[in-house]
Amino acid sequence: MKNCIKGILVLLSVLFFSCSKDNDDQYLPLTAEEGEQYSGGETTVFNRSEEAFGFSALNLTFDEGKEFAVGNSFFRQNWVVAPASTTARDGIGPFFNAISCSSCHFKDGRGRAPLLDGETGHGLLLRLSIAGLDATGANLPDPIYGGQLQDGAILGQTLEGKITIIYQPIIETFADGTTVVLQKPSYQISNLGFGALASNLQISPRVANQVIGMGLLEAIPESTLLGFTDENDTNKDGISGRLNYVHDVASNSKKIGRFGWKANQPNVRQQVAGAFLGDMGITTSLFPNENAPFGVDLSLIPNGGTPEISDINFERVVFYSSTLAVPARRNYTDENVLKGKKTFNTIGCTSCHIPKIQTGNTHTIAALNNQTIRPYTDLLLHDMGADLADNTPDFKATGQEWRTQPLWGIGLIETVNNHTNLMHDGRAKNVTEAILWHGGEAKVAKDRFKKLTLAERNELLAFINSL
Repeated sequence: MKNCIKGILVLLSVLFFSCSKDNDDQYLPLTAEEGEQYSGGETTVFNRSEEAFGFSALNLTFDEGKEFAVGNSFFRQNWVVAPASTTARDGIGPFFNAISCSSCHFKDGRGRAPLLDGETGHGLLLRLSIAGLDATGANLPDPIYGGQLQDGAILGQTLEGKITIIYQPIIETFADGTTVVLQKPSYQISNLGFGALASNLQISPRVANQVIGMGLLEAIPESTLLGFTDENDTNKDGISGRLNYVHDVASNSKKIGRFGWKANQPNVRQQVAGAFLGDMGITTSLFPNENAPFGVDLSLIPNGGTPEISDINFERVVFYSSTLAVPARRNYTDENVLKGKKTFNTIGCTSCHIPKIQTGNTHTIAALNNQTIRPYTDLLLHDMGADLADNTPDFKATGQEWRTQPLWGIGLIETVNNHTNLMHDGRAKNVTEAILWHGGEAKVAKDRFKKLTLAERNELLAFINSL
């Protein structure tokens, strides 16, 4: 009887303790959400090797898998100078930044800034523009060098110029006294081959992103993205994300921008065609005109045909780029990761890096439809402050606005690409530095991060690197 009464008292004390803490968030159990590991829904691949970004969506059909494989070959193999016996892959240049898609997106991953002056094929390029807009609302290019500096050229052609990066140290200090030295880059273009740059030139550096999950982002309904917007900050949380509206070449109309650091491309197809032309000098039926500095007679330079990549092979690369799978979460049930997830939410990161989104049911690739995905982005433009500004507008984006970067796969960049450089120009050497570069609408979240203890910061980093 004595033991029975003791047991009842223990049970009552447990029940009382539990009820008294129901509304106190710090006592809530740290648990993973069901299905949280499936970052790309049914397309998710379970692989954490150096090839983690290179797999197809798991729910493709057999025929789609073959299409993916052919697209993969065109993405990874080098293009050569025309004329050549390999007619399906000739026509590189005459001016370019890379000789293959994988030169910048190595193993379908992320590029970086050059480690030394003159290094090419690293994955960073410079967009060039001057004040004013063309008929489509796009920036006006430099009158001589066009909209992008190409630091490579085929034999017999003069190089456009050489990129040099100079870094200025900036010190950030945490509340516990820990200091971090950031590096703020500035860009110089020298050894100009075709005359002076415009006096009012705007330079915008862009690093190549990992290619995973692009089709899933394309499959998010417009209504969902519109629901994320809060341009006038009506809820007074300090976050006022908005959509970019850009020129869609195929339809000759304005569409919501989804891809690129300033969301300046409306779909995967145009993103791929723009990269073929701008980065490699390969024409497509979407962008059929070669790039060259003013005064270069293109009629005297052999090309790889018109267009240089056939429509069927171009569409295979688009399909490949649309169906690269997102790797699954790792360590998502670990206690420190779950604590970091909670901190990620409480300091305000989820205001822009939205964890979970549902794709629609109208994408032409059926495998991408009706998927619950976890990209950690809203695809909106946000003012990130003066320190991150490139001072270059891009359609509706201002010189201080950037698209929210998807975080899925971020913890595997080091495994795949042997570096941890982040942000639009690779200035951040790791996740900590990337957070410390946040300003503007994200300054409050950054300041909260700086007030965390070392243990809390490590938990937050463990969570982010599990994505």
